[in-house]
Amino acid sequence: MLPQRRNDHSAFTLIELLTLIAIVGALAGLLLAAFFRGKKTAQHTRCAGNVRQLGIGLQAFLAGNHSYPLLVNPPQGGWVAWLQHTELPVPGNPTNRIPFSQWSDAGVWICPAAGKPFNWLTNRGYFSYGYNAYGLCAQTDIRSLGLGGHFTLGESRLPIPAVQASEVARPAEMMAIGDGFVGGNGALEDGAWILWRTYGLTNYSGSTKRAYARHQGAANVVFCDGHVESPTLQFLFEDTSDAALVRWNRDHLPHREKLSP
Repeated sequence: MLPQRRNDHSAFTLIELLTLIAIVGALAGLLLAAFFRGKKTAQHTRCAGNVRQLGIGLQAFLAGNHSYPLLVNPPQGGWVAWLQHTELPVPGNPTNRIPFSQWSDAGVWICPAAGKPFNWLTNRGYFSYGYNAYGLCAQTDIRSLGLGGHFTLGESRLPIPAVQASEVARPAEMMAIGDGFVGGNGALEDGAWILWRTYGLTNYSGSTKRAYARHQGAANVVFCDGHVESPTLQFLFEDTSDAALVRWNRDHLPHREKLSP
């Protein structure tokens, strides 16, 4: 008698194979999501460190000048040029200085989660960080509530005189430098060298979406006393409470009247 053939079930059935593929796909998705969360967290941490270093440069400028950098000061440039002279000498040669076009798109000036760094030769790209030069004000206001001088771009004169250190009512509650966003009334513009809350903005090329994706809906900001926080973009640019508004202005008043025309 011939031996009975054994029915071998060692191979995968189609259903088992599809189930296995689904499980592997789900695990891969979870691992990929965890990877991107970790990457975003690392970028956020590195950006916070950059902002802290810029705050140290600002403190050095204050110690030497007893006033805050002007937003614009030809021919030296703007606030970034002022900080460069206090923070970024050529290593090993403190009397020499790195050219503006070389250091402003490298090192602590670059947020790893921002867009392509600004290129001074092509005049394209993004500034990672902005200066709270104007505070909370309209684009047509003459008087500035920020740190970049007593006048805004709405004034024909240069923003002179500079804001004295003594004019900032509460340094620990006055924002100085942060991720370069200009926002208000539901729109955000990114890649700015000014940190500014105003109105009448547009969502250009998906800028609002990019801004919220940069640090998962938050921004890194260093205050006038040197400490760093990561407030949400909603708190910075949409919240109308006194706690949200006073942090923009050197007199520590909310100036709610400047939220709209």
